[in-house]
Amino acid sequence: MLPFARITIVGLGLIGSSLARGIRTFTPTVRITGYDASAEVRETARRIDLCDDVADSAGAAVTDADLVILCVPVGMMGPVAAELADDLPAEAIVSDVGSCKASILAALRGALPQQRIVPAHPVAGTENSGPEAGFATLFRDRWCILTPEADCDPLAVEQVGDFWRRLGAQVEVMEAAHHDLVLAVTSHLPHLIAYTIVGTASDLEDVTRSEVIKYSAGGFRDFTRIAASDPTMWRDVFLANKDAVLEMLQRFSEDLSSLQRAIRWGDGDALFDLFSRTRAVRRSIIEQGQDDAKPDFGRSH
Repeated sequence: MLPFARITIVGLGLIGSSLARGIRTFTPTVRITGYDASAEVRETARRIDLCDDVADSAGAAVTDADLVILCVPVGMMGPVAAELADDLPAEAIVSDVGSCKASILAALRGALPQQRIVPAHPVAGTENSGPEAGFATLFRDRWCILTPEADCDPLAVEQVGDFWRRLGAQVEVMEAAHHDLVLAVTSHLPHLIAYTIVGTASDLEDVTRSEVIKYSAGGFRDFTRIAASDPTMWRDVFLANKDAVLEMLQRFSEDLSSLQRAIRWGDGDALFDLFSRTRAVRRSIIEQGQDDAKPDFGRSH
């Protein structure tokens, strides 16, 4: 299958800039047009030659696109789609990179009722942001989940899947609501917990901020990495996927209460059984290539 000839990336942060770099590296014949609402980001993108062309409006960016990928905060998907709707070619495919799919699909369909839409979620990222944070191999050996509507054009789904495979991703097709439940427990809840733990440590009256930083053990350092993620993006994710997040948060609260009781009553067997099960999950993640077993999580000292 031939790659898309002209791709427009709307939003030139970590994911958008990584897409641009990946396209140039792995499909160099594709022409890339970029756009970002921030004039400063557009100027940076031009300075580092991120795209073949950087447009000054969303409409101008999409006029000849075969594929348009929205890499904007979840809460902006609908407004941005509406902004470019009048200039979008009828045959173009619209996709995105958001991490909650049901609400995004509804927003895109509301703004673009006749367009072919193939929502996507590349399960990849770092705590860094901005057009200079991206890199071409961000998606290599990572999953990209597509969540098309049931009546979506199969050719469009295959084209978008082929695009992500060319960037090195493994592609899975999933129903949007199921995706949101899975990601609520594997991504959204861990971020919520990380934000809470780091916030709690910061608020403790009898522990100073300097002590928290100075004596941070590995586990807390990992939480601070997650909690350094883009606040706008994660605010929008929690609001857009609130039903699934609240369902998983309720389950987590119940499990945490059970753990609290085991500690209070000295139930070592219950603690050991839980820790053994969770250790097995870690081994499975390594076996499936989603992480490696380097000592101390690969930290250099």
